[in-house]
Amino acid sequence: MRFLTAGESHGQCLTAIIEGLPAGLAINVDSLNTEMARRQQGYGRGGRMQIEKDTVQIVSGVRFGVTLGSPVTLTITNRDWANWTDRMSVDGTLTGVPVTAPRPGHADLTGVLKYDREDVRDILERASARETAARVAVGAVAKQLLMAVGIQIASHVVNIGGVAVQGTRPEFASIVRRREQSELSCIDPQAEARMKAVIDTAKEQGDSLGGTIEVLADQVMPGLGSHVHWDRRLDTRLAAAMMSIPAIKGVEFGAGFAYAALPGSKAHDEIYYEPGSGYCRSTNQAGGIEGGMSNGETIVLRAVMKPIPTLMKPLQSVDIATHQPISASTERSDVCAVPAAAVVGEAMTAIVLGQVLLEKFSSDCMSDLLAAVEQYRNRLAQA
Repeated sequence: MRFLTAGESHGQCLTAIIEGLPAGLAINVDSLNTEMARRQQGYGRGGRMQIEKDTVQIVSGVRFGVTLGSPVTLTITNRDWANWTDRMSVDGTLTGVPVTAPRPGHADLTGVLKYDREDVRDILERASARETAARVAVGAVAKQLLMAVGIQIASHVVNIGGVAVQGTRPEFASIVRRREQSELSCIDPQAEARMKAVIDTAKEQGDSLGGTIEVLADQVMPGLGSHVHWDRRLDTRLAAAMMSIPAIKGVEFGAGFAYAALPGSKAHDEIYYEPGSGYCRSTNQAGGIEGGMSNGETIVLRAVMKPIPTLMKPLQSVDIATHQPISASTERSDVCAVPAAAVVGEAMTAIVLGQVLLEKFSSDCMSDLLAAVEQYRNRLAQA
């Protein structure tokens, strides 16, 4: 399974094409749009979220609610396009002032240098995190594939602006239930209140905040991924997928960077065997991945998001037309988009797990896929 996205932030629409889905997968469009709505929610979001009410339209590859085995095309119309037709027209010439003040921390300057452009908008429109709406749509389809074999994915926010959740991680079902009750997808109400306070302060100061998200994949069978080549390792692929999300600057699995302070006797998960259930572990320091493969425990990964580079009190920059000092450009933006990043993180995790699932149980149709998964699980239960 592979996918491509296309479209600019203020263009007519975003488009995604998914290739390699088995025929016979039931697609619930309402579930797709639920995921789209989740991406737009969160305390600290900006004015763009009041304009766009993202909905997915399936234009190929699905008939009567079921995949056909051919490429699936998804489109998301940008409602704000009507206000940008002059500035983002496919033909004609620019009517207005070009953007010449690149933002520090964004693709702006490097992009205009690489692609030999004179208007930063040629870069920022595609580099915008708006593109992740298409990824969330693809991830929502991948989630439905994974749910067909019993795999579930969830996320929550564990840190914003230095305010972190307290206590141990609860069970998977509890995380899903508690994060739905939070404007910040945070399962710790006391931490959420403090997070909102620091977001309010940042907004007053014209600043922005980053944070940390945690993504979990539950009921993943052992053996997805491989140890035999570097690019087939599951943690390699998940890390790359998470790092592809705009503003994500670090990823860890399980104990992650805490491993640096642990002796080997406390760093690894001891193995046990339960008749009828098979092998298991009483701890999950590895975050569900050992030797580049899922080990049957819940996959746990965390990603750090830097503060958004668009500031209402902009940083110092240089005008690319005159080379004179100038304040960086401003675009409609968020103070904090960490909860949205968590939804995108879920999507990318679902996409990668969907890919490795189909690689292991290569099937053209869902009936063959489900039969292969059942046979594999039966063999593992007898191992």
